[in-house]
Amino acid sequence: MKRISNFSKNALIALLMSMLIVPGASSVTAQQLSHEDKVQINIAVNSAFQNTKKVRAGLLDVGYAEVGPKTGKPVILLHGWPYDIHSFEKSSSLLAEKGYRVLIPYLRGYGTTTFISPQTFRNGQQSAVAQDIIAFMDALKINQAIIGGFDWGARTADIIAALWPERCLALVAVSGYLIGSPKANQTPLPPNAEFLWWYQYYFATERGYEGYKSNTNAFNRLIWKTASPKWAFDDSAYERSAKAFNNPDHVDIVIHNYRWRLGLAKGEKQYDTLEAKLAQSPAITVPTVTLEGDANGAAFPPPENYASKYIGKYIHHTLTGGIGHNLPKEAPIKFAEAIVEADSMVR
Repeated sequence: MKRISNFSKNALIALLMSMLIVPGASSVTAQQLSHEDKVQINIAVNSAFQNTKKVRAGLLDVGYAEVGPKTGKPVILLHGWPYDIHSFEKSSSLLAEKGYRVLIPYLRGYGTTTFISPQTFRNGQQSAVAQDIIAFMDALKINQAIIGGFDWGARTADIIAALWPERCLALVAVSGYLIGSPKANQTPLPPNAEFLWWYQYYFATERGYEGYKSNTNAFNRLIWKTASPKWAFDDSAYERSAKAFNNPDHVDIVIHNYRWRLGLAKGEKQYDTLEAKLAQSPAITVPTVTLEGDANGAAFPPPENYASKYIGKYIHHTLTGGIGHNLPKEAPIKFAEAIVEADSMVR
């Protein structure tokens, strides 16, 4: 095999993509590559995340990264708050090497995703975000995909699997079944659980809105630390993701999302039918893998509380080793393996 260290960057990217063009057909393995070659390949993959594409989809111009062959089985990965597409940088690379076509969109209010019209209400309710992803799939002519996510992204993936099962080939949901409703959220929780939701109550106030707007980066960095207490992320990792919070709609979307959950902000009528269905806690029939980290510092339901909601083929894994809330970033190999495992359950 020729060494690729001396290739130009463009030639390297072309070589990498050609290596990925047939599922499972790459002749270059991690064991065969030198350290320098691995660095250069990482540069090529990083380029896809830094130079995102855009597609007009529904109410949005959606910014997204795409890794892997166009002919591969589609995988859509969805981030949460306060994170961005870089949570999937490593896992998407691993999946691309296996021949999957991996698409990682910025949710509304993040990164390069923008609203087409300045008149559109900046709505963060759960069904609106899910409808965005269906529109994204339609725009790219993707009929079915394996869908995975965490935090807001897991909730969105759950909703698509529940309401549009014909579009979701298989599901990977970190922290499991996260579909809820403002009415259900009116039920008080034990004090220790309420304590973990402190920021929702802060966001319910005008002081919270102004505080988040004035201190977005510091606030989100605090959430990174408390939600993943054993994850020793560095400044560069946070700053790379923090760029996504500079989106002009970010604060409004985040505040509306949490206020809507508590019944303190109204949704939009066009989503009423979807929300009525979600309020019934619909079961999920598609093959599903749920994941949880053993050091998740955010509020999350115990796996035994939601297992019954997955009535198709179903597997759960709790990851050990200090894995926190940003599971795809902290355990990228395990997350990628879960996508492959969910895919195998379809066959």
